Amino acid sequence: MRNFYFLLSRLAWRQRKLGRFLPPPLSLPDPPPAPLQSIYPPPRKMVQDVEMKDQATPPNSISSAVPPEIQQTAAVVASLKDIVALIETGAYAKEVRRIARAVRLTVALRKKLTSSVINAFLDFALGPSSEARARLAAYVGKDDEHGMEVDTATSGGQGSSKHLLPEIEVYCHLLVLIFLIDQKQFKQAKAFSSATIARLKNLNRRTVDVLASRLYFYYSYSYEVTGDLALIRGNLLALHRIATLRHDELGQETLLNLLLRNYLHYNLYDQAEKLRSKAPRFEAHSNQQFCRYLFYLGKIRTIQLEYTDAKEALLQAARKAPVSARGFRIQCNKWAVLVRLLLGEIPERTIFMQRGMEKALRPYFELTNAVRIGDLELFRTVAEKFATTFNTDRTHNLIVRLRHNVIRTGLRNISISYSRISLVDVAKKLRLDSANPVADAENIVAKAIRDGAIDATLDHANGWMVSKETGDIYSTNEPQMAFNSRIAFCLNMHNEAVRALRFPPNTHKEKESAEKRRERQQQEQELAKHIAEEEDDDF
Repeated sequence: MRNFYFLLSRLAWRQRKLGRFLPPPLSLPDPPPAPLQSIYPPPRKMVQDVEMKDQATPPNSISSAVPPEIQQTAAVVASLKDIVALIETGAYAKEVRRIARAVRLTVALRKKLTSSVINAFLDFALGPSSEARARLAAYVGKDDEHGMEVDTATSGGQGSSKHLLPEIEVYCHLLVLIFLIDQKQFKQAKAFSSATIARLKNLNRRTVDVLASRLYFYYSYSYEVTGDLALIRGNLLALHRIATLRHDELGQETLLNLLLRNYLHYNLYDQAEKLRSKAPRFEAHSNQQFCRYLFYLGKIRTIQLEYTDAKEALLQAARKAPVSARGFRIQCNKWAVLVRLLLGEIPERTIFMQRGMEKALRPYFELTNAVRIGDLELFRTVAEKFATTFNTDRTHNLIVRLRHNVIRTGLRNISISYSRISLVDVAKKLRLDSANPVADAENIVAKAIRDGAIDATLDHANGWMVSKETGDIYSTNEPQMAFNSRIAFCLNMHNEAVRALRFPPNTHKEKESAEKRRERQQQEQELAKHIAEEEDDDF
């Protein structure tokens, strides 16, 4: 410790000694005062005072010189290239779901299709010098004013088309057919669709089924628009037979709906029911096709007076339909409203107030109001006012059937309001416009009593209708029946939701392999144990 303090004192003495011999600091003269301009920062130059130097154009600014039409066309062609890549992946992997996704992506690009886009895409997918490209380009036509620039920019990286997949060729046919229909070129679309269907008959690939189903739909649509729907009925039946033999279930669904639409278009309800009853049924693969089937089934059941089944089918079709399919949902609601009125029910007001449907359902709302009140004169006025709409919707025959329901509803209101009323007053309140209204009123009251619509008796001697006292509805079986129908509806919805669940592919095979592996291990353990026991016995 003493040595440590000695070293510290020695170090301090050495520093003092060195500091005694250091030279004195230099004394510099004071700097002159700075001018006034250097004290303050210089003013910033304006934008116009800045000198622009010649610089090279950056690569990102090249696209700004291209017109927006060409940019949009190039973007659409790039999207179509991605769709082709998706189709190619699905074709090699045999995944139908990828091709269905490609069809959905194509629908999103439908409004952006032009002749330049189609030609540029055909050059990329089929090759500029291929025979299929020349055949399809004859229907598309020439490019617009920016077509050549787009073609040269987008079709340079296409390889050889010797190993062209059938899925890509069919997709090109679908794209051209959609373009012709959107351009209102229905005659060309009809000829082109016929040639495409002839090409499809030679293809038997499950990955083509999704594209083929869309081509079947547009094939029928092009003939329907031109008024020649009856000409392809035999061809549709042949296609349905081919799809059944090839186990093309999606094609069977689509073609069955097209055939039902073909028959119903010409009011051939008996033939449609025979086809529907004999056609093979299986689990639905497409929600859109299943909704169409339910709608056609509801129309057939309505014409055949099976209103309960028709109501269930139409309401299920309207519930399952996509929100974007507004026209289809409107048609389902129109027929469902009429069927419920024919059943004696009054639809809820919210049905007519759905978003985007108020104007289309307005005639049926006024018709429902007339039926609810039971006013025969108001019903006749509404039927005459919207006769054109009802004829266009092909529901005029159903509205003629409603006249009896209007009379029955008015008679029910009268029986509730009066304990006893004469048949003359009944005829006046119902506004019967016949030669002998009292006799007609007597027949109507007798039929309503027999059908159970009203709880009353008929006094023929005095010409009275005597109503019975209304009892407690909860003492009857009606609440139980209503509750039972609601429970059945909920159970049916649950079963449909379970059936619509999707599971990973080959799940059952994995479960079977695991079970077999477990059985094999158990057998091996038993065999090893048995061998060990035998060795012990031998020992």
